[in-house]
Amino acid sequence: MFIADVEISGYCALAPMAGVADRAFRELCKNFGAAYTVGEMVSAKGITMNDKKSQELLTISDCERPSAVQLFGNVPEIMAKAAEYSLKFSPEIIDINMGCPAPKVIKNGCGSALMKDTKLAGEIVKAVSEAVNVPVTVKMRTGWDKDSVNCVELAKTVEENGAAAICVHGRTKEQMYTPPADLDSIKAVKLAVSIPVIGNGDIYTPEDAKRMYDYTGCDLVMVGRGALGMPWIFGQINEYLEKGSYSPAPSVEERMKIMLGHANRICELRGDKIGMCEIRKHALWYTKGLKGSAKLRKELSTVQNMDELYELSKKIASGL
Repeated sequence: MFIADVEISGYCALAPMAGVADRAFRELCKNFGAAYTVGEMVSAKGITMNDKKSQELLTISDCERPSAVQLFGNVPEIMAKAAEYSLKFSPEIIDINMGCPAPKVIKNGCGSALMKDTKLAGEIVKAVSEAVNVPVTVKMRTGWDKDSVNCVELAKTVEENGAAAICVHGRTKEQMYTPPADLDSIKAVKLAVSIPVIGNGDIYTPEDAKRMYDYTGCDLVMVGRGALGMPWIFGQINEYLEKGSYSPAPSVEERMKIMLGHANRICELRGDKIGMCEIRKHALWYTKGLKGSAKLRKELSTVQNMDELYELSKKIASGL
């Protein structure tokens, strides 16, 4: 599929999960078959104030391309300036967040709060689209709550104002991450617009991805929580959609090797102190449900260095 003139060769993309989809994880998922990656959301206001953290969030490795930076904000002019600045990092696409349900984001009128003001949402997309020479996309939810499911209206509005593609997470803001994703709303958006639509929500298995494609007619699926501790899901989805079958998940020993490689890469990019703090949550995801991991989970959640992580991984691999 193409998003404007950007070719996406594959079936599934990595979602822009805050605190998770950093460079190390994006590179890992791309290596396992993700066709497209979207970075963690970045504050447009922070970018225009030269915030150091924003610079790191905008950085893209060559090996993860095609990739997008995702911006959040609610002032068209500031969003446009932030988008222009983002071009220094050569993203193939700029994505606008209209779906984040986090209280600290929506209290400022950003994220999913924009679904309550489709006029402003359209103005933001228009301002950003006119400011940059790369495709602009929008990630949204189905609506604010069950009484205001307006994703079709918003999708039409952002398309009219220059959006090159839309990603729909099949839940309202009030639903957060439960209950099951609303595939009917994703299907309705696909039928209502002429630009590509990406389906997001409840993709935990290759079968889930096929169901999303078959039911909604979407052009691409986006995997979020289903990739936590399971970055190989992208390769499995690719296999299943191409061949009708897919390889089993890696062995416990291989999973531990993947986890250690992931940890090393985080430390390379962010330093040992921050890297070890970051890998703790990933270690819990990588080991969830594995024999011998339950009694080691407290140690995994407080691991201090690579030597400790290596020793714990050996114990888990041996089933202790």
